[in-house]
Amino acid sequence: MLFISFQWIDAIDILLVSFLLFQLYSIVKGTPAVNIFTGIFFIYVVWIIVRAFDMKLFGSILGKFIDVGVIAIIIVFQQEIRKFLLFVGTNEFINRNRVLKMIVKTSQKKDAHRFSDMNFAPVIKACFKMSESKTGALIVIKRNSDLRLYINSGDAIDAVVTERMLENIFFKNSPLHDGAVIIEGNKILAARCVLPVTEKEQFPAHYGMRHRAAVGVTESSDAVAIVVSEQTGAVSLAANGDIKAKLTPDTLKALLEKEFGI
Repeated sequence: MLFISFQWIDAIDILLVSFLLFQLYSIVKGTPAVNIFTGIFFIYVVWIIVRAFDMKLFGSILGKFIDVGVIAIIIVFQQEIRKFLLFVGTNEFINRNRVLKMIVKTSQKKDAHRFSDMNFAPVIKACFKMSESKTGALIVIKRNSDLRLYINSGDAIDAVVTERMLENIFFKNSPLHDGAVIIEGNKILAARCVLPVTEKEQFPAHYGMRHRAAVGVTESSDAVAIVVSEQTGAVSLAANGDIKAKLTPDTLKALLEKEFGI
């Protein structure tokens, strides 16, 4: 027999490998790395065929290449592998999987009572006051994910959330206005925080760096981010790697209450 018998476990094996390859290809697509990825994949397929036909000499040569190929892949695809691992651990990956999404939603419902005393009124009022004067702002509201990495990149505040406090932080001449404010409960933890930006290739070009940072932090955590555009004054909300723009005060309030299960 040239090939071994095909069983149901082999079908699962093929599906898992196909999924992994598809995700890797999606990450390197549109970059120079896609040619290297295609070349390595082609050599691996040839090696499998050579082994199946028991071509010992050619098989041993390709086998040596495959042995060191793992190290070569790690070196060549260092950035892509890092990006893939980050993707697996983000909300975007969870949102694409219905089972994981249901598990996460169930967990969030159990923790919803923790946010029942949150008051969004000062945040909403401050955002739309800044919207009128086209004052740029980026506010991150913490849920369950640990944001210490981003909090430590800014200046500690530890103050109660008030409309005036937020307006003073994002005032154009304030030393704290550049960067993000991070809020937990009804307290401002830090200001001038540095956030990761989204690397989505199809991200709308008319959005600025604040919008990219808002989506970026919600891709790598379960936090929610509010953006006030400095160019248009439009207020947007980012959550789970998605962004909703041109919101009204009532719409923003409804979305925040929905996200926090209030």
